[in-house]
Amino acid sequence: MAQATADDGTLIHYQDKGPTKGPGETILFLHEYGGDPRSWEPQVAAFARTHRCLVPATRGYLPSGIPGDADAYSYEIVAEDARAVLDDAGVETAHVVGLSMGAYTGLMLSLRHPGRVATLTAASGGSGSHPEINPAFRDEAAGLADAMLAAGTFPADDFANGPTRLQLKRKDLPAWEKFRDELAEHDVTGAAHVLRNIVGGRPSLYTFADQLAALTTPILFLVGDEDDGVLDINLWLKRTMPGAGMEMVPKSGHLLNLEDPAGFNAAVAHFHETVAEGGWPLRDMSTVGFGGGAPAQVNE
Repeated sequence: MAQATADDGTLIHYQDKGPTKGPGETILFLHEYGGDPRSWEPQVAAFARTHRCLVPATRGYLPSGIPGDADAYSYEIVAEDARAVLDDAGVETAHVVGLSMGAYTGLMLSLRHPGRVATLTAASGGSGSHPEINPAFRDEAAGLADAMLAAGTFPADDFANGPTRLQLKRKDLPAWEKFRDELAEHDVTGAAHVLRNIVGGRPSLYTFADQLAALTTPILFLVGDEDDGVLDINLWLKRTMPGAGMEMVPKSGHLLNLEDPAGFNAAVAHFHETVAEGGWPLRDMSTVGFGGGAPAQVNE
């Protein structure tokens, strides 16, 4: 594994696979809270044949550093960690693919360093963003973090049997068991800090409405139709961001890249190809909100 040094000195370890030179572009994969770089194995196996694949372990996840200070964890810090990985790898611009927590980080990286992100695939992102549930989401994250620290273990079985992860269990039991077993290996201190300060401490995406509306980066939002906690926010993001497209995957939950790796890979590859061919135009935002009950425009 390669390692980048974050702005505060924390070491961010990352896999660097695939060709470093040639026509293939770079893809930066950002994992979810319940995952780690191993979660992206089905994607790296496919894309590393033609693309350079950078797959960091977020701070708080081994083998990256696990700072003991809770203040060393925030949504801004991990966005800059992702930028530090690009810097260390000598990559100016990359395609970014993020799941859940990684999708949020990808959006923040796009806002903070838009020139570094060629495209963003944001899958299953935005949990807890709805203004009505955001305070309870924050409280729940803090409570779970306290419980993990008190127990001294990560509640892998309970987490893996959550209502938006049972879809993976139904579709591919060995893949679900691998996901659960890897969860159990997470460092509980790092997991608690990440849950409290990054997942639970991040603002609602509605907070960034003006910045998101001004962002023109090509973005594909992917969401499972049984991932109830992120459906509304992804529709809002699609309606807010002129460079956004959205794809809903039927009978699917939160772990889209594991539930159907081939389908996920195909969606990402098609998105990249469409953008490269100039087929991903910015939306005319004056068309947002049209109900379809009358002509969109009257010519006089």
